[in-house]
Amino acid sequence: MAQDWKSRLGVVYSTNPDFKYTQEQEEETETPSLEPEKQKLTVSIDRKGRSGKQVTLISGFSGREEDLQALEKLLKRKCGTGGSSKDGEILIQGDMRDKIVEILKKEGYTRTKRGN
Repeated sequence: MAQDWKSRLGVVYSTNPDFKYTQEQEEETETPSLEPEKQKLTVSIDRKGRSGKQVTLISGFSGREEDLQALEKLLKRKCGTGGSSKDGEILIQGDMRDKIVEILKKEGYTRTKRGN
């Protein structure tokens, strides 16, 4: 492993020529993804903090970040619009509630419900 200087910022210099800097590895706590049919997803509309523009908010996803991003990518592609995902929520631009509920049910998310 090459010792990268950026990972050692804030470390006091050592005069020992045999000193090897070790970095503590953070353990990632991965929550196992639930099967799509067990997920309770809510598809609602949101306007707060967006200058009155509408976004479709899909909340209630539990699982790995990679699975959330894959679902986001699928929804963006099928809806033909932009969006983002973080913290178990997916934002899709525009009012696409009915279309997204239909897509999610086809993908196996049978416990999806349409919010406001």
